[in-house]
Amino acid sequence: MTRVILCDDHAVVRRGIRDTLADASDIEVVAETGSYSEVRDALRSTPCDVLVLDLSLPGRGGLEVLASLKDTDLQVRVLIVSMYPEDQYAIRCLRAGAQGYVNKAGDPSELVEAVRTVAQGKKYVSPAVAQMLVDNLHAPTSEVLHASLSERELQTLLKIASGKRLSDIATELMLSPKTVSVYRSRVLEKLKLSNNAELTVYAIRNNMV
Repeated sequence: MTRVILCDDHAVVRRGIRDTLADASDIEVVAETGSYSEVRDALRSTPCDVLVLDLSLPGRGGLEVLASLKDTDLQVRVLIVSMYPEDQYAIRCLRAGAQGYVNKAGDPSELVEAVRTVAQGKKYVSPAVAQMLVDNLHAPTSEVLHASLSERELQTLLKIASGKRLSDIATELMLSPKTVSVYRSRVLEKLKLSNNAELTVYAIRNNMV
């Protein structure tokens, strides 16, 4: 039996994932969490094989959870389940230590397959991500500018490009407007841009939104 801990800050999403996994007789959801602190406590108290982790968490995000797991002796494999585009986050998550990446918009059966694959110690990526990995083998060594962005900086870029105000972004990420403004300034500097309009154009040209 594969034991799974879920971590997503939206209860409705957690229920959907739990119900999907409940249809598999060889998978058991042993705990549900909605934040970094909750998943940290659950991992310490509840043995599990796979952590199904959302990227966009309040406070510390999914990539920060991955980083913190490297400093522990927990033998847990991580499957990222996210709403963010695969071409922007999948490879980044795999490099950060995740064993798999699934988009929330995908087929429910893919999630079950991904959990089983990761539980066996294998990597799981969709055919689209696999193609990206192959393409990267033949791509020039220079990376796009946004590859240098941190998790929060990339989230800020995507949300601004989607038309959200800094105050709305701050609320969603549970950060202060001042902090989000700092992230925006860093994004503009790293991408060599001047304003939100140019950020949006950059995101569109790079198929980020």
